[in-house]
Amino acid sequence: MAVSAKPHTISSRHSDLLNSLHHNPISKTPNFPTPSRPNKLSLTKKHEISVFTTDSFNTSDPNTLICNLCLHGNLQQALILLNAMKKLRICVEEETYISLIDLCERKRAEAEGSEVYDMIKSSNSQLGIRIGNQLLSMFVRFGNLVDAWYVFGKMSERNVFTWNVLIGGYCKSGCFDEALSLYNRMLWAGVRPDVYTFPSVLRTCGAVSDVVRGREVHVHVLRFGLSSNVDVNNALISMYVKCGNVYTARLVFDKMPERDTISWNAMISGYFENEECLDGLKLFLNMLDRVVVPDLMTITSVISACGFVCDERLGKSVHAYATKHAFGQDVSIDNSLIQFYSSVGACEEAEKVFSRIRSKDVVSWTSMISSYENNGLSEKAVEFYKKMKMENIEPDEITIASVISACASLNLLNLGIELHGYAKTTGLISYVIVANALIDLYSKCKRIDKALEVFKLIRNKNIISWTSIIHGLVINNRNLEALVFFRRMKTSLLPNSITLIAVLAACAKIGALVTGKEIHAYALRIRLAFDGYVPNALLDMYVKCGNMKTAWNQFNLIENDITSWNTMLTGYAQRGQGQHAIDLFTKMVKSDVEPDAVTFISLLCACGRSGMVEHGLAYFNIMTEDYRIVPNLKHYACVVDLLARAGKLEEAYTFITKMPIKPDAAVWGALLNACRIYRNFELGQVAARRIFDLNEWINVGYYTLLCNFYADNGKWDEVAKLKKSMSEKGVIVDPGCSWVEVKGNVHAFLTGDKNHPQQKEIDSILNAFYEKMDDIVVFDDSKADVLCGHSERSAVGFGLLNTAPGVPIRVTKNLYMCLSCHCLLKFISKVVRREISVRDSECFHCFKDGVCSCGDSGYKPTNSS
Repeated sequence: MAVSAKPHTISSRHSDLLNSLHHNPISKTPNFPTPSRPNKLSLTKKHEISVFTTDSFNTSDPNTLICNLCLHGNLQQALILLNAMKKLRICVEEETYISLIDLCERKRAEAEGSEVYDMIKSSNSQLGIRIGNQLLSMFVRFGNLVDAWYVFGKMSERNVFTWNVLIGGYCKSGCFDEALSLYNRMLWAGVRPDVYTFPSVLRTCGAVSDVVRGREVHVHVLRFGLSSNVDVNNALISMYVKCGNVYTARLVFDKMPERDTISWNAMISGYFENEECLDGLKLFLNMLDRVVVPDLMTITSVISACGFVCDERLGKSVHAYATKHAFGQDVSIDNSLIQFYSSVGACEEAEKVFSRIRSKDVVSWTSMISSYENNGLSEKAVEFYKKMKMENIEPDEITIASVISACASLNLLNLGIELHGYAKTTGLISYVIVANALIDLYSKCKRIDKALEVFKLIRNKNIISWTSIIHGLVINNRNLEALVFFRRMKTSLLPNSITLIAVLAACAKIGALVTGKEIHAYALRIRLAFDGYVPNALLDMYVKCGNMKTAWNQFNLIENDITSWNTMLTGYAQRGQGQHAIDLFTKMVKSDVEPDAVTFISLLCACGRSGMVEHGLAYFNIMTEDYRIVPNLKHYACVVDLLARAGKLEEAYTFITKMPIKPDAAVWGALLNACRIYRNFELGQVAARRIFDLNEWINVGYYTLLCNFYADNGKWDEVAKLKKSMSEKGVIVDPGCSWVEVKGNVHAFLTGDKNHPQQKEIDSILNAFYEKMDDIVVFDDSKADVLCGHSERSAVGFGLLNTAPGVPIRVTKNLYMCLSCHCLLKFISKVVRREISVRDSECFHCFKDGVCSCGDSGYKPTNSS
């Protein structure tokens, strides 16, 4: 094709072009051979600037000159000459345009390519096959599919190359539906696909995991006689493994008449991608047996697979093979080895590999930092990050996310804030992995509002984003909000098992039994009810919500592990049902389940709250003698509680003094609580001093316990002093809060909050009970705030107002329930003939017919057995 304009006379064009070239000199042009014909266009180099001379110019040769300039990579000079030719309306040949487009593509000169395209577009409405294909190739290389599609439409003729280029362009840019649609149009147009068509189409099928479409394309491969082509078969293998059909991929692999290294890599990595690592490793060994030389990709994928299956021995063998065959000189192999040794917990070996790397890149440093973080060595992860900064290695998004996770583990809020600022400055905050790590950091550092800010700024929230914020709300005791976020998430994303575990924990914390049942049903619908730890999370929810019958059904339905047994034992311990706990433990041992340290904590706790001292002491001895479990501080605290609750305060004190390890606040706290119950002020003072003499952070619960101790002994001056001390030290006591679930909705009641819409009706019904009850002790609010808060009273009153007679009322409270509230709820349960359950911070109370399931343990002395 020749693109021409309105003709001028040769003499006038000669003069105008010469003037144009003098005003736009071409610099640094290489010398070309002297043309054989006279009066050809030539260049003369002088003072680094070349110009055309009048004597050497011939108007018939500008096209040849542009082609020569393109051949030598002189794009700007070629464009100057092209513009001059267009200005003078000199005919530009098709070959000239093709040379220019090819050079623009090779140089990635997008602006110049568009300039040439505009000239072509303004000169002709139709494009020939050669120039059209060249334009298509250029625009696809630039990722400009809009102009590529326009060119495709303007082409008067197309061949298989035309279709292949555009299909490949759509596939590369992620426009998979468009790529498949174009392939179908190609077939309808009667164009026969070739060996270059199918790899792109099959890659598209694999990317969208459309195995049905992939099988159709496989049929086309057979129909067009390309089943023996190595590249096409490699593409088929990749498609099938990405669609999860490893079996068919292996059939294709086995039937290949000829295989290359890519074939082996595709099949081996396909096994790994589908978590069939053992088969992949077997195929790798088969590859070596057939004397097929693996390449870099083979070795890196095999090393990664060894880490996935935690086969340290095999991984070390592959390491030795890589070193022997000089693969170890490549940094990507070393990075894979670091990740492998990290996954098997061999951080020292990972350090050795890292130290041998001569040119450490950001992946090397990041792999090492992640290794420390994943193996619980967060301090070393932070230390390595600081070394990395000293080496002037710029961290990437994975580095920053790993270090932020380390900060979250160590509660290093200030460094986390610094990393947040760095991520903002560098733009790394746009990566969702960084934002998710920040949510986790702020949640664990009790800055949940900051975590919510980060969450709101994430544009494309993934399941990890939602799970992180839900978990963050739960650990910051904002459980109602966690349930709201879960409902919001379900409108756009399906939860995974981790999400369900987090939201079930929220239900368990506030006693949202109906909501928990709804989530259980939802988990069954999406087939996650038996996935991972979800069965145990459901069991824990039912136990903590007080529904032991459903908990037993769940326990019998699932495959029981040690966690399941411990959860049920904890449920009995919370209810003070020692005999049930003992019977369950016996059943557990007969089932050949080995008890662990947690098992005996629950068992000792159950015995202590049931007054079964002899049984408890016997199990403590069984733990050490029969199961070789070394007692920790929690076990010792349980034994102290066991003795002290039974009134054996001196024995408990003697036991503490003979402990082989230094007692902590929990051990002395158990004694202090018993001294409160038995009004032993002198020994209680000793326990209190020991708690506050410890050089460690004191939990706010011990301040509350001491307040209860002073209050129950009538030492109100001491209560006032302690509250003043707490204020001076900045100790913040959570306000009393109780939750009650009515008709599937959870309602919260805070101490002192009188803004509930039904507050007047609630107060009226409670006052009616106060009038009927002669012996209730109502504390003065100013003294009781830190002790109880009485928030459970409002929750029970609301439940009575809004549920039908006979319906059980279940309340969850964040603080300890005082004696006054305990007596009141026993009275109410007798009057209204309803079952009222309250789970406070200590145990589970089930009130029925004026009796509490706890046997008033914790409020008055109990008999021991």
